[in-house]
Amino acid sequence: MITKEEMLFIVQSQLAVDLNCSVDDLNGEKDSIVFVDAKENPGRRPFPRKARYFEILSMGKSIVVSATPERLAIAQSQMQGKSRDAVFSLPFIRGLYLHFLPDVTKIKPMSPPDLFTFEWMGREEFHRLFADTEGPKFREAVIYDPNLPWQTDLIMVAKKKGEIVGVAGASKTCAKMWQIGDEVVPEYRNRGLASYLVNRLTFEILERGEVPTYDAISSHIASLRVANRLGYFPAWVSDWRCNFEGLE
Repeated sequence: MITKEEMLFIVQSQLAVDLNCSVDDLNGEKDSIVFVDAKENPGRRPFPRKARYFEILSMGKSIVVSATPERLAIAQSQMQGKSRDAVFSLPFIRGLYLHFLPDVTKIKPMSPPDLFTFEWMGREEFHRLFADTEGPKFREAVIYDPNLPWQTDLIMVAKKKGEIVGVAGASKTCAKMWQIGDEVVPEYRNRGLASYLVNRLTFEILERGEVPTYDAISSHIASLRVANRLGYFPAWVSDWRCNFEGLE
């Protein structure tokens, strides 16, 4: 199984490509800010970007800001001389994403909750089950959008009396990193389903020598609790949304 050191090397190498910075930039001095021009580097994770783009990220010490020229200039004028907490509290940063990695020295396989059955399911099979329903089902766990350059590739479902009541899905967003999402129908929450499903996906990915990530908006307490129960640790923080209205 992959080690914590190998996992962090993979993650930081990928983030450096995404942000157009160096691994050293991600590990700089506390509260130091690195400003870099955003670029479409080969191997960048294919998350959509608009013509004017901004991203801010910290792994606990330095801050990296990657943006197109207009927004980079605004960020520099607003952030210079400020502490990390003051920077992430600026009014044009609207919410934060916490990104978790599994602590492979602590995480353990979980026993399945009673009274449910579990199975792996292919993407085509899962989509076919819900093709005739109104609106996408389990959209927090499974990516349906055919316009995106990636889709959910690993899916585990929980069933009760033959009906799917919980899902965890993992999408491979680059060569070595998988993004996990989960969703359980309201009447079956707080029974350990989400934790078990994510745990199974986590070990499946780790055994392949690759990196699972679990991401949650900072205000989503239920998701943060799932990460904590599973032995995931917060590895980096980034902006969830931004709004430069009135600044550009």
